[in-house]
Amino acid sequence: MMNKASASFRKRTAKWLGAAAVAALIAGGSVGTGLVAPNPAHAELRSMSQPVQNLPSFADVIERVKPAVVAVKVKVQNVASRDEGPQFSMPDLPQGHPMERFFRQFRDQFPGERGGRGHRPRQFGQSLGSGFFISADGYVVTNNHVVDNASEVQVTMDDGKTLDAKVIGTDPKTDLALLKVEGSDFPYVRLAGQKARIGDWVVAIGNPFGLGGTVTAGIVSAQHRDIGAGPYDDFIQIDASVNKGNSGGPTFNLSGEVVGVNTAIFSPSGGNVGIAFAIPASTVDRIVTELKDKGSVTRGFIGVQMQPVTKEIAEAIGLKEAKGALVAEAIKDGPAAKAGVRTGDTIIAVDGEPINEAKDLSRKVAQVAPGKTLSLTLWREGKERTVTLEVASQPKGV
Repeated sequence: MMNKASASFRKRTAKWLGAAAVAALIAGGSVGTGLVAPNPAHAELRSMSQPVQNLPSFADVIERVKPAVVAVKVKVQNVASRDEGPQFSMPDLPQGHPMERFFRQFRDQFPGERGGRGHRPRQFGQSLGSGFFISADGYVVTNNHVVDNASEVQVTMDDGKTLDAKVIGTDPKTDLALLKVEGSDFPYVRLAGQKARIGDWVVAIGNPFGLGGTVTAGIVSAQHRDIGAGPYDDFIQIDASVNKGNSGGPTFNLSGEVVGVNTAIFSPSGGNVGIAFAIPASTVDRIVTELKDKGSVTRGFIGVQMQPVTKEIAEAIGLKEAKGALVAEAIKDGPAAKAGVRTGDTIIAVDGEPINEAKDLSRKVAQVAPGKTLSLTLWREGKERTVTLEVASQPKGV
């Protein structure tokens, strides 16, 4: 009985060891003396103790660039209408009437009322935004809509120090503004020389809801977005959280360079839904340079009104694909009209660079300095032809 029992036990043990060996081999382990069955809890603890590899940390870049980002506080002046509030006028009294002096004193005491010496007292509001230093001598970039109608502007640095700022210049068409604070040796950041690629990691820093020094991260979601904000829309779309108060703040790449200025969000509810838009660094560089040098932006003008080339229009005029800008009108005595551009022409290239859509033409012409010449490649009556013209200065209000 003992021999049979021992043999049976040995068979069962050998069978179990064989199964354990197979399991160990499947799991990538090895079989040896002193086999220990794996403990899932131990495996979980070991995996938790291992550092996660290949995930980016933004701590180093944030430590470098965050001191250059500021909160922008703006006092906005609104003068009340003459027709608002209580009204008062001097009664029609004979000269020398005893009550004349009384009413005159009342009027002078409350000069804002109708009939007094001036308007109603000025009313002030406040807006908040963000910005960043681009030079050690105190130049700050922000959005035009942040400082629009400002009577006073202050910037608060990352260390809590508050400084008065002066508006050097604004450009409503790109929604950019340049400020200046007195002082030197400010921390500053540089604009990126290369545009961000779709999928690149980016970090936004700003003052959302007045919470200065807030950092969010995401990726570049898209490029060349036209959201109807202005005639030169060419936004970078990012999914880093951007909210009210982030306007004018920077978006950085992982090298600590500014790839865009946060300007707008898509938000049916008023809060962040993961779609934000930033002005590309290339645009910021060009506009800020002009604002710093001249206080305003001068753009090229050729004098054409354009419309998009649809698929149907392309087929009608013999273009192989829907591209270019269809001339709806060549303004009389404008540079284009003088060069022979006609209504119905399609501009398909500027200085040899293709025009894919009407806004491409607007952007390219706007970047040409007045007085310079450029060539337009036209599609007319089924053929290409080229005209040369001298670019004029864009009239105010256009």
